[in-house]
Amino acid sequence: MNAHAQIGGNNPPDPLDEALAPYGDFITEAESWLDGEAVTNEDQMKAVDAIAKQIKAAKKDVTAAQKSESAPLHDAWKAALARYKPTIDDLDRMAKGLASLVDGFKRKLAEEKRAKELAAWEAAEKARKEAKAKAAAADTANIEEQREAEEARRAAQEAEKAAQAARKDTNSVKGLRAVTRYEITDHRAALHWIAQQDRGAMTAFIEDYVRRNHKAVQIDGVSVWQDQEAF
Repeated sequence: MNAHAQIGGNNPPDPLDEALAPYGDFITEAESWLDGEAVTNEDQMKAVDAIAKQIKAAKKDVTAAQKSESAPLHDAWKAALARYKPTIDDLDRMAKGLASLVDGFKRKLAEEKRAKELAAWEAAEKARKEAKAKAAAADTANIEEQREAEEARRAAQEAEKAAQAARKDTNSVKGLRAVTRYEITDHRAALHWIAQQDRGAMTAFIEDYVRRNHKAVQIDGVSVWQDQEAF
């Protein structure tokens, strides 16, 4: 067997394993210290600080390995996005442009069909009421009145079928969609409404705003002070 062929085998070294290799003992020691018991003297403090220094160094090396390993993948991902983006953007522009060409006509056509549908339903309702009135007024002993009532009932049925067909025709305009739009006409009123109706959203906004700005400006209702903590 060729001894040189076995060195490293077919598997390249794992960057993560290589980054962690110098710190195995320190990680084990850190785990033993992390038992929930706080430090109570200076010797313990110094020991923990020494281990913490190595853990931070381990994190630095692992982060560097991560960046080194992922950078080519990230660059390839960005390159793929960049290669497709101009074409996708251009197709989007074409689709929007074509939609704008037919927008006005489709709206007009849909309005015309809605008007026809409304007229058809109004006619169907009128026919229904007439049929109901004739049925109520028809004398059982009068064959002509019974025939007229039946004819009115059939006419009402036909009118309703016509209205149903008009509804289907109204929905046949393709490429139109319902869009809900809005305009804020009174920001103060909207703010008060949100504060009353969705206190959680308001609280989340306030907390995020304070977190981002408490160092730069003095905000009413917010106390800011300096403190110390281990790192």
